[in-house]
Amino acid sequence: MDIKLTKTNNKLDPELFNTVAQEWAKEIAGNDPRKTDNKPTQLRKFYDELVLWDNKVLMHPEKFDDYLPFIRMLNAKAAYAKGRKLVDDKYVGLLNSGLQQVTDSDTLHTFKLFMEAFMGFYKQERPN
Repeated sequence: MDIKLTKTNNKLDPELFNTVAQEWAKEIAGNDPRKTDNKPTQLRKFYDELVLWDNKVLMHPEKFDDYLPFIRMLNAKAAYAKGRKLVDDKYVGLLNSGLQQVTDSDTLHTFKLFMEAFMGFYKQERPN
């Protein structure tokens, strides 16, 4: 269940924002109703920061290389949240996989859109 942010033959995977995002949402939500990590509000904080960086890059694409270290710092923030038992290994892995593929403004925007789709499906899987 890999996410691929780059284009093949100038096209994104047509299922990236659909079944791929939905499968990740189901995987991370899990089946245990007593689960206390990966609350939607916690995951939303990471998504919101990704949106912030995407907007900054859209406004100043020439600064992408300056912003990239701070964008990738989301990995450290996710590790910290995992240490506090706010997110689990699967979510940290998802963020890490996506952030490793962010190499330019296009892949950042694609990752932001993927996480938007993921968050929509996640809310369906885990409303609270």
